[in-house]
Amino acid sequence: MKLPRRRFLRLAVGAVAMPAAARVASAQTYPARTVRIVVGFAAGGSVDISARLIGQWLQERLGQPFVIENRPGAATNIATETVVRAAPDGYTFLMVGPSSTINATLYDNLSFVFLRDVAPVASTVRQPQVLLASPALAAKTVPELIAYAKANPGKITIASAGTGSSGHLAGELFKMTAGINMLHVPYRGAGPALTDLLGGQVLTAVVGIAGSIEQVRAGKLRALAVTTTTRAPALPDVPTMSEFLPGFDAADVLGLVAPKNTPAEIVDKLNKEINAALADPKITARFADLGGTPLALAPAQYGKLLADETEKWSKVIRAANVKPE
Repeated sequence: MKLPRRRFLRLAVGAVAMPAAARVASAQTYPARTVRIVVGFAAGGSVDISARLIGQWLQERLGQPFVIENRPGAATNIATETVVRAAPDGYTFLMVGPSSTINATLYDNLSFVFLRDVAPVASTVRQPQVLLASPALAAKTVPELIAYAKANPGKITIASAGTGSSGHLAGELFKMTAGINMLHVPYRGAGPALTDLLGGQVLTAVVGIAGSIEQVRAGKLRALAVTTTTRAPALPDVPTMSEFLPGFDAADVLGLVAPKNTPAEIVDKLNKEINAALADPKITARFADLGGTPLALAPAQYGKLLADETEKWSKVIRAANVKPE
């Protein structure tokens, strides 16, 4: 039976509109149950705290629990694999730190490709690493440290939270940019590195600002520079590395990603809500306590940033011949 042309066109238009209407309805009713945010670290670190701040905000705004699931191990690769293998339904997310963009090059046997297998949702905060000096070190500024290192190649130790950590790679970038040779000493976490720095067993270290800011404020450690291109509000008197080495930038950017193919309407909804959180003075103040500044980006902008960071760290890893422990 032939349909009248006008009725056929109405049915055709309706068929095209139905999926769009379903997507709108899905976004309007989302979330309908508990959402989990997976974190590749134990509770208490900056990535975990960021996840909890954002999760609490989303829970209050969207009316469903946003639970934090800590899955540490394998340099966050366990948590990442958990998320990329999850259903792309908007109920599983990963809170990303710098390790995700580092691991893409550092490990050559991963079962996933980070940039390919995730959908960027929203960035949350930009945090600096900080170059610290032991009180036992005579150099009190970055230029003095560079001059001393050139005069004593390979004799100055530079500690980090571990091989392949963002502090390690920021230190390698510093050495490459300054043209100096320093001896890297990896630890299993920032805490042990700071303990030995305080005791003078190592002379310098590059670690996250959140874990070291109290020792700096107390005068127990000397902060020579932060690794972002702008000074950290938490340490306004500490210069940036780029003030001495133009263009130097080794910030830790945190954010939220989902499994690829997560509906764009859900991604956009969460991006809008997270960016609203980043404009809230209470959230801003909490991030400032951790030494960071909110970073509100659209999903595409955050995706480009992740790609740029992956490319930057791949060059450092290959140039410095960094191998996983």
